[in-house]
Amino acid sequence: MSGLIDTHTHLDGFARHGELPAVLERARAAGLEAMIAIGTEPGDWALYRELARERAGVVYYTVGLHPCSVAADWEQAIAQMEGFWGRARPPGAPNDDTAGPAVPPYRAPSRPVALGETGLDRFHLPKDAAAAERVFGWQRAAFAAGLEMAKRLEVPVVVHSRGAFHECVEMIDASGVDWTRVVFHCFSEGAEEMNALVRRGGFGSFTGIITYKNADAIRAAARAQGLARLMIETDAPYLAPLPHRGEPNEPAFVCHTAEFCAGLFGVGYEELAAVTTENARRFFGL
Repeated sequence: MSGLIDTHTHLDGFARHGELPAVLERARAAGLEAMIAIGTEPGDWALYRELARERAGVVYYTVGLHPCSVAADWEQAIAQMEGFWGRARPPGAPNDDTAGPAVPPYRAPSRPVALGETGLDRFHLPKDAAAAERVFGWQRAAFAAGLEMAKRLEVPVVVHSRGAFHECVEMIDASGVDWTRVVFHCFSEGAEEMNALVRRGGFGSFTGIITYKNADAIRAAARAQGLARLMIETDAPYLAPLPHRGEPNEPAFVCHTAEFCAGLFGVGYEELAAVTTENARRFFGL
């Protein structure tokens, strides 16, 4: 039976409140085989690296500066990011912290599987117009720096875009990043925007929002991308799917999104799980 992969979750709150063992056990019981903890600011990067070491093969992680975490000192944060990848191990070098033969590009459990989340967010800007312009300028600069780093490291990019879809697309186009390694997480645009990603080779992943009654445009976007390219996520602890809408979300609930999407695409749950899990493994190099 195929397991599921939650491609975007935030575990820092669970870990800091001592809830993570129970959360991981409920995820296992719900049929998850792995999840990706998404970095948002320097305070969670080291935590996630340690979790990935302790739970190798179950918890993977990314390092990124969420646009809502971008401040005047964003350059200091960005400067810390590249060190989480370290140096790639040359072919034939001793294997230091993972089992099995080395197959370049080497990625030990202590190394991130992607850069992100990074991007642009107009929704949470300050109300004052001058302050909003200043903060959005920082966001653009931090996003550009993150894209440049991802291109140099040749790693996938997890994009956060809220109220700035076309600006994100334009910046990725200009960066020269390989679009086949770009995913817009929590895709909340329509079919037209999804088609713009698909034409470029990019991906959108879907949260529990797709199960909501008023999410016709998002369901149309999922159909436009197609089952063959589908990835699913929780974005926990936010955006719990039906029947848990309004409750704190957690990785176990991705099974409800999977069940809904199976119905949306007219396939069995097993097929949906197998396809989305293979897509996640291929995209993130798991």
